Amino acid sequence: MSVSLSGRNFLKLLDFTPEEIRYLLDLSADLKAKKRAGEAHRYLEGKNVALIFEKTSTRTRCAFEVGAADLGMHAVYLDPSASQIGKKESIADTARVLGRMFDGIEYRGFGQERVEELAEYAGVPVWNGLTTEFHPTQMIADVLTMEEEFGRDGMRGRKVTFMGDAGNNVGNSLMVVCAKLGIDFTACGPAEQMPDAELVKTCRAIAAETGSTITLTADVAEGATGASVIYTDIWVSMGESSDLWGERIRLLSPYQVNAELMARAEDDAIFMHCLPSFHDRKTTIGEEVYQKFGLAELEVTDEVFEGPRSRVFDEAENRLHSIKAVMYATLR
Repeated sequence: MSVSLSGRNFLKLLDFTPEEIRYLLDLSADLKAKKRAGEAHRYLEGKNVALIFEKTSTRTRCAFEVGAADLGMHAVYLDPSASQIGKKESIADTARVLGRMFDGIEYRGFGQERVEELAEYAGVPVWNGLTTEFHPTQMIADVLTMEEEFGRDGMRGRKVTFMGDAGNNVGNSLMVVCAKLGIDFTACGPAEQMPDAELVKTCRAIAAETGSTITLTADVAEGATGASVIYTDIWVSMGESSDLWGERIRLLSPYQVNAELMARAEDDAIFMHCLPSFHDRKTTIGEEVYQKFGLAELEVTDEVFEGPRSRVFDEAENRLHSIKAVMYATLR
């Protein structure tokens, strides 16, 4: 049976079947091949999309804008100061206005309920570019990156471990996509930073159907041993207070991805990170943390980040192809 996502919203991967996720992965790979070959694919000529960013971004914004252009569309970027959504105008009213002007709407911001309400009233496909709870476009890019390393469907039965703040939007979404696709998932971090219990319960039920497992552990050795993918993220996310650095460093330093940790993983294991990363002192925040806490490297060491097992920039590029696939699949 052929898969069609035409007219669908893309809000969280819990809304999609394994077959539908597989379709998006294959479509991403196909669009990437066309891009690399210089083959035109302006399939959505004349359409217009709105990009609402309540949280700023590098990769997500560039991927949506370049992806829209590649598909023949025009994109309008609304930054935090350019949109009155939820301030002078309700989300529902904003959705009904933009839905009459645009063929699709991307939202990147805060609570999942905001993008859900936007989708309820827009009347056109709405795409989640990141919320506090979920980051679904990142997951299509991530699995595409894994499959480029281990083969199409080659992740089934392999172990993916998220190190550190496993209850953030990336950790949540990685757990969901692994459960959906039959990939063993391990969240490795302190109890305070684990995914929501209800989400874990939901994912374990899905994993039982797809033949995979969901494991939560505070033990670094257990988390890293046997992993084909070691994944991490920054310890204080965008929108969180900088006052959290001290507490997060105390909690999460044992889960820093370094050479010793990678040595516990499989011999062919790769390292992944959704970026940005504090692996050195070459950022304002990185230098501030160093001056205050004396740490030059945070969630990952520079040795691992820049090492031969790192796939972070392949992963970053794949944001373009996965986001393009989501837009095309829902607007075609």
